[in-house]
Amino acid sequence: MDGDNDAYVFDEATGEWRPAHAVATSATIDRAAVRDAAGNVLADGDSVSLIKDLKVKGANQTLKQGTIIRSIRLTDNDQEIDCRYDGIKGLVLRTEFVRKR
Repeated sequence: MDGDNDAYVFDEATGEWRPAHAVATSATIDRAAVRDAAGNVLADGDSVSLIKDLKVKGANQTLKQGTIIRSIRLTDNDQEIDCRYDGIKGLVLRTEFVRKR
């Protein structure tokens, strides 16, 4: 044995066992570009600003237009981003309400 037997993963999209490097490569290619309200491509770690006031459910707080959110993280959904903001844990914002800085 050459030791490559452990390098296969099950690809749920195709229903096949495929080499790990092929699945990882296709996952990065298949991922749609996440875009903000102005059409700019977003990436992990970017800073964004809000383009309108947003009420935060469960936090009893409103984030005002122009608020800067730093170090965003992309999610599996290309319409949502994970964020951190003072006093709000697990904040998820829709990309239609943010603009890249």
